[in-house]
Amino acid sequence: MRVVLQRVSKASVTVEGKKISSINEGLLIFVGIEDEDNQVDIDWLTNKIANLRIFNDEDGVMNRSLLATKGDAIVVSQFTLHASTKKGNRPSYIRAAGPDVAIPLYKSFISTLESKLGKKIGTGIFGADMKVELLNDGPVTIQIDTKNKE
Repeated sequence: MRVVLQRVSKASVTVEGKKISSINEGLLIFVGIEDEDNQVDIDWLTNKIANLRIFNDEDGVMNRSLLATKGDAIVVSQFTLHASTKKGNRPSYIRAAGPDVAIPLYKSFISTLESKLGKKIGTGIFGADMKVELLNDGPVTIQIDTKNKE
């Protein structure tokens, strides 16, 4: 499972001209799922996201977590995080899980993160053509891969 976290001042997701999610300060989380992913990946990753100290404290030092700031979050499914560009000029998405595997894991990721944060979070719509707007704060953008825990 891979995520790209973007610390935002605000973010929103629009589908077919209708804004379905919007937040102020918090995280925009793009999540890519592969066939080998499971609840262990979700538990580890959501714990990391909730507690990652990437928000500024009163001294301007990144020392506070999403949990500590009580910030908001939007989770957007993004199979392109598993793009392979090794051969040719057309990315391959063969490592990305199909909907039968990815949808239940995506839903579990959302509910697990909501449980860790103690609040509802915004989402995109799995498989939809989404328009995502954000104002990146910092900018702070972090990649995390459960198969390569750095």
